[in-house]
Amino acid sequence: MEKPGSPAVMTMENKESHRKMADLTGLRFGLLTVTGDSGSRNREGLIRWNCRCDCGGEILATRRELISGNVTSCGCVPKEYVSRRQVEDLTGRQFGELTVLSRAENDKGGKVCWLCRCSCGKEVIAQALQLKSGKTRSCGCKKHDTVYNKYDLTGQRFGRLTALYHLNKEDRSKNSYWHCRCDCGNELDVYTGSLLRGLTQSCGCWNREQSRKMHDHMHYQDDTCLEVLKRSCADTDKNRSGFRGLFRLKSGKYRASIRFQGKYYDLGHYSSFDKAVRARLDAEETLHKGYVTAFEAYGAKAKADPSWAESNPFYYQVTRADGKFTVQTNGSAY
Repeated sequence: MEKPGSPAVMTMENKESHRKMADLTGLRFGLLTVTGDSGSRNREGLIRWNCRCDCGGEILATRRELISGNVTSCGCVPKEYVSRRQVEDLTGRQFGELTVLSRAENDKGGKVCWLCRCSCGKEVIAQALQLKSGKTRSCGCKKHDTVYNKYDLTGQRFGRLTALYHLNKEDRSKNSYWHCRCDCGNELDVYTGSLLRGLTQSCGCWNREQSRKMHDHMHYQDDTCLEVLKRSCADTDKNRSGFRGLFRLKSGKYRASIRFQGKYYDLGHYSSFDKAVRARLDAEETLHKGYVTAFEAYGAKAKADPSWAESNPFYYQVTRADGKFTVQTNGSAY
């Protein structure tokens, strides 16, 4: 005799009928006996069959619902009873840091859940599938227990930094920090991973020193580095699009752009790569090469007439209208 809530039981004759897409009348599925075709169909066009439950109730169900075992009664057997009888009992089992205490209410997706206690003492509800697959092994306390948080770095040097002591503080991702002293005397807190991977090697003094050295041998005017402009004019390196200043869009077109004096200029979109390159080169001719030429011409004139230079500081003003650049400068006959 079939037990309440058991999946559909089919005899050999039933299976043969199933293969031939025969009439389901008289077949049993769980507590249901099919009494005939109701003459109606669901939204998918599947036949809805009249079924009589052992309790006397009646229900309509499709062939798919009956064969799969999704419908085995008129509803007289609670779904909670069915689901609890069909799951594996995990009570007392150990999964990583978690010990299963008891069955918990299923989540909204119908997944079987269990109440577990972590080794840290916290209780958490976890899905059975996540426990058995190993994806859930703690309440979350071990999630960020990475190798970075286990090293003793006391006294070790990282560039200009010396690790003094570990801090009892963590960021939102549970990353630990070390208090360090820089060779310049400053002290700061540094993320452990940044020290071990060489991402942080000073308090920032090294970057400031390099910046000062760069300014000593480079010339800046109007937030523009002349050496960079000269190198850009002679640079033949290509980016991923095939040429500097170009970006290939998903549509296949190319967007050309250029930066000058801290401003970004969109040179337009082009269906042809050659046209996009031409637009970029024309802009470089006006903005980069034009600026360098004008500044050098101004420098020569200023050297010949210092008094004029005092009352006439160099300027190179760029405006753009209708897709064209206009330049005003006292460095050349632009």
